[in-house]
Amino acid sequence: MARLSQNTKIRISYFFVAILFGLIVITIILNAIYISTVEGDRWRKIGKEAIKPNIKVPAPRGNIYSHDGQLMATTEYVYHLYIDFWADGLKEDTLKKYIVPLSIELAKMFPAKPAAHYRDHIMKGWNLRVKEEAKKVPKKNREYKLFEDNKLINYSDLKKIKGMPFFNQNNKNKSGLIERKYFKRTNPFGTLAFRTIGDIYRNFEKDGKIGKNGLELEYDSILRGIPGTSTRRKVNGRIINVIDIDPIQGKDIISTIDIDIQDITEKALLDKLREIDAESGTAVVMEVATGEIKAMTNMGRKREGVWTETQNHAVGDEIEPGSTFKVASMMVALEDGVVTPNDSVNTGNGVFKHPGGDITDHNANKGGYGRISAAQTIKFSSNVGVAKIILRGYGNNYQKYVDGLYRIGLNEPLDLEIPGAGKSYIRKPSAERDLLGMSYGYVTKVPPIYMLTFFNAIANDGKMVKPIFVKEIQQNGKTEERKKTRVIREKICSDKTLAEIREMLYGVVNQKGGTGKPARSDFVEISGKTGTARISGGKAGYTGSHQVSFCGYFPSKKPQYSFIVVIRKPRNGAPSGGFMSGAVCKVIAEGIVSKSIKQKVEDCPIDSLTPLSPQIKVGLSPETKYVMDKVPNVIGMGAKDAVYLLENAGLKVNLTGKGTVIAQTITPGTRITKGQTIGIQLR
Repeated sequence: MARLSQNTKIRISYFFVAILFGLIVITIILNAIYISTVEGDRWRKIGKEAIKPNIKVPAPRGNIYSHDGQLMATTEYVYHLYIDFWADGLKEDTLKKYIVPLSIELAKMFPAKPAAHYRDHIMKGWNLRVKEEAKKVPKKNREYKLFEDNKLINYSDLKKIKGMPFFNQNNKNKSGLIERKYFKRTNPFGTLAFRTIGDIYRNFEKDGKIGKNGLELEYDSILRGIPGTSTRRKVNGRIINVIDIDPIQGKDIISTIDIDIQDITEKALLDKLREIDAESGTAVVMEVATGEIKAMTNMGRKREGVWTETQNHAVGDEIEPGSTFKVASMMVALEDGVVTPNDSVNTGNGVFKHPGGDITDHNANKGGYGRISAAQTIKFSSNVGVAKIILRGYGNNYQKYVDGLYRIGLNEPLDLEIPGAGKSYIRKPSAERDLLGMSYGYVTKVPPIYMLTFFNAIANDGKMVKPIFVKEIQQNGKTEERKKTRVIREKICSDKTLAEIREMLYGVVNQKGGTGKPARSDFVEISGKTGTARISGGKAGYTGSHQVSFCGYFPSKKPQYSFIVVIRKPRNGAPSGGFMSGAVCKVIAEGIVSKSIKQKVEDCPIDSLTPLSPQIKVGLSPETKYVMDKVPNVIGMGAKDAVYLLENAGLKVNLTGKGTVIAQTITPGTRITKGQTIGIQLR
């Protein structure tokens, strides 16, 4: 046989290769047809089980800050931990080898339970898998709780757990550790202004909103951001989420709250509540010119001896205001020419006999005030005096009196930024007795924030402005919207009437016999009006309990802040708007004024007895001064102390978590750079 040529051999080789590839392609096509037709439904079902698209990825919620940028509400990641005992790489011998040291480490981190508890709990989970395998039942539970109470842990604890024996295996498929991430709302300043800032629902929405109350609810749509989407896939026995569309973080809110003023206000109110053992109290501080709420605290008795932020009484309580309302009655009467400040009013022995029921003054048991001026009816807070003035002017025309109250803005809706806010209810009296009761603060219902808005207008040269709680809305540090002061009334009364009212309010606090004398300060002039009212029990009539209040402003000549303090049901001492609420206002005013006093060190006289630097017994002075210019160690401190120390050192502070400081982003002892930002984590 003739030998084949080289070209022929090559052609024969290509021929067989082509046949081989052809057979492979035909096999693939046939298998594809078989799979798509005969086994198609089964594989499509498996594919659907392995992939779950369009899973909602929640957006990080925006932060809420104080007026000067201190963090008041933020979102941090927290985690639930599980063990997947069905993970392909999880081995029984490895688990049993490390279960004891793992349990010991868990007990060290969470000492509420002993190591034996963690060991038994984890092995119980493994034994459940063994039982299911023996029975050949489907895999029932691939997420076994690492902690029986399914506690939430923070990221710092998560990192530590991942470094523990058994869990520190590089492949999650070997350890079976599964983490589920959630958002948690944290308030670095604890309960400070908590009812104003508000709260959120933890794991669900209500009426399509996450915000539960306060600013968190009012600005929910802005704070919550835009959620993204992800697809859940099963890869190598593990379930992973692949982000398809990134979520967009919510916008930030810069509130009007001043942390220092809030702290002063809350402490002053709490001290008084403890002293007189009252059921609840509210205090609000407002900036006169802008209407910005600088502090709002609402304290209620949680249990004996303990008060905490409860419902927002300041904006929600529709209550009879008591004697602070006399100022509104006097303003209407002055404007209508019914009376002048020097007109005489006979209050007699402090009891005004009336067919609808006697009206009495608080000093009726001492013989009353007799004949006094109209201005003195405000200073002495005479029910009889104010009632007689209003009766004389409006006894034949109730509607004119009501129209006057509307004219000065007391019934104007404020449309506050706090959900659940109440409204003023000032109705036309149906009888003379109602007219008289209205004149000194009964029959009508006015939330404390409305009464404060009225007094703030007196302080603001007659201009009534809306109380506001938010200054700016920001996105990624850039201002998107700046809130402006909204004027409700350009002028609530004439300049002449305004001057007369302000003189009366000054006398209440600073003149002999004024009911607001306990609010008088040697450091700042305060003007205002006291109120003491019985609390209505509805159809049962008035109870023996009282509500005491003080509403005013300071400094008297050039008012910068207005404030109101309302205290309900004091147990200790005779109910008194001056001695109780007025005393709180004095402490608040003095605290705010002392905070604002700034004096340059070089302007202070040198005390020759006090060294400029701490005395050093051992060491060198220059080196000591150098050390004192370092970043302090604040680990273990509370939030307030840590922030105070760091900001005094010239640093800007960002906080996360609550409790005591467990970490700081700048190492203690590092040289301070003024204006540098330091992060501190609390737990």
